[in-house]
Amino acid sequence: MALIRQRKLTKQQLRRIDKQQAQQQESLDGSLMDGVVMAHYGKQLEVQVTSLPAIIPSPPVVAEGDPEPFWQAIELGDIWRCHVRTNLPMLATGDKVRWVADPNTGFGRIESVQPRTSLVSRPDRYHKLKPVAANVDILAIVFAPLPAAAPNLIDRYLVVCHHADVTPLLVLNKADLLSIEDYAFTKELLTQYQSLGYEAVLTSAPCPENILLNPVDDAQAKASDEVMADTAETKEASVQPTVELGLTDLQQKIKDKLVIFAGQSGVGKSTLVNALLPNSDQSVNIISTNSKLGQHTTTTSRLLPFDPQDLTQGGIVDTPGIREYGIWHLTPDDIIAGFVELSPLAGQCQFRDCKHTHKSKGCALWEAVTEGKVMQRRVESLVTLQAEADTPTY
Repeated sequence: MALIRQRKLTKQQLRRIDKQQAQQQESLDGSLMDGVVMAHYGKQLEVQVTSLPAIIPSPPVVAEGDPEPFWQAIELGDIWRCHVRTNLPMLATGDKVRWVADPNTGFGRIESVQPRTSLVSRPDRYHKLKPVAANVDILAIVFAPLPAAAPNLIDRYLVVCHHADVTPLLVLNKADLLSIEDYAFTKELLTQYQSLGYEAVLTSAPCPENILLNPVDDAQAKASDEVMADTAETKEASVQPTVELGLTDLQQKIKDKLVIFAGQSGVGKSTLVNALLPNSDQSVNIISTNSKLGQHTTTTSRLLPFDPQDLTQGGIVDTPGIREYGIWHLTPDDIIAGFVELSPLAGQCQFRDCKHTHKSKGCALWEAVTEGKVMQRRVESLVTLQAEADTPTY
């Protein structure tokens, strides 16, 4: 597919455009109102009305005998389908915008975007960076026993959180599916991230997509109970951020926050959303019995508010299940900055351009691994992500 190059404008053309936009802005001042992007559908978005315009349009006067024309009144809390001005950047769910409504058509037009506090992005099918959610407070990294947790994917999400200025929260869902084989790995994984200072929550929402073909037997139930009990003991004994149990604890951590649930397909993100927001009615699906992987159910990013009439109380941005967030727009130095325990050691390597591989001479990271100060898995994950970020895209 050929790329469409944007024509470079002259200074005179830019001044003329700025003047025209300023004049148009003055004429729209009375019609502009605030809104929040609730969903994204390609070139069109759904925007919720959060303030009324200074000049509220009145319905037309209809002569007797004439047909009643279409008219959509503007009311607080209503959701309008909107177009976007061509000179605006790509918008995302959660963006705060200024827009105008046309009651004659039932459509609106977004005129400007308010400054963002954070922005989470991922690559699209053309390897271009695409915003997923804006003004997010917490990125809940959801993983589960099935599909098996991928530590490298979690590390990738943590790097994204660091550069998007978003607080990460690890959510181990489907705790009722923990089997004896998964017990040691899952417990060790949680302990590792706790030791790095990351918060985690253990949840168990009823998941119709559970892959267990038979009811949970006594051994499996006992193993799951032991994981929760041992995690609770870790909470009391460790000085690191604690792991709390259940949906109630998760609700407390995300209260009054805008949260985005991220994780591979099948980990139960939509099921968690249904448990936290029973009226959201998110579609769920079963895990493939062949691949042991999840199947996509969420097809577009949507903001599901905790209180539909008051968006300041936060909400959940439900996104399509994706296995990766692109990081090729980051430099290798940006990547290592997202590894909180490795970043301080990077400056101690013998060579400034150290690649931190196992064969790198005088690498401070591998010396720390030998001394047991950092985890070998995390260094290997860093090398993998840095190599990906250093690979040019086409």
